[in-house]
Amino acid sequence: MKIKSLVLLSAATLTLSACGHKTESTDVTSNATTVSDTTTNTVAVAPAPAASGGQTFANTAASSDAFEIATSKAALETSTSASVKKFAQMMIDAHTKSTDKLKSTAAGLSPAITPDPTLTADQQSKLDALKTLKGADFDKAYIDAQTGGHQQTLDALKAYAATGDVPALKAFASDLVPTVTAHLNMAKGLKA
Repeated sequence: MKIKSLVLLSAATLTLSACGHKTESTDVTSNATTVSDTTTNTVAVAPAPAASGGQTFANTAASSDAFEIATSKAALETSTSASVKKFAQMMIDAHTKSTDKLKSTAAGLSPAITPDPTLTADQQSKLDALKTLKGADFDKAYIDAQTGGHQQTLDALKAYAATGDVPALKAFASDLVPTVTAHLNMAKGLKA
């Protein structure tokens, strides 16, 4: 009887000590974390879902519009060049329309996508630097920002129009290519 009690006590002790023992490992191919509990089955914990290609594109388009509008508002306040101010007002009007169309297109999707117009770190840095300039220095930096920004936007539109995963956003991107191309060419023709 004593031996039987000792065996049962030992088994109970081993079981209890194993109950709280957990091990973790990370699967680098899927970024999922696996938690093993010796008293239960292995459970896979999925990582937070990544933004879809459509969401990523919508965010890129929205931040591009926001950057063009913000820099152009700065140009209306700071520039002394009539041609720069005229271009800036045109950019505010065109990118406001583009933002409205993007929001409308994205809202009609199932599931709906909400474009995030938050500027990228690079865009914010350029905007902040632009706001410190005056006169011809401002005009040159504004023209450079518009040229670079429109080129990046044109590249993103063409890429998404060719390989995007949401048909309505592909059509939106494709429809904007001629407009952004025209804006890029106008920006390249501006003189400080």
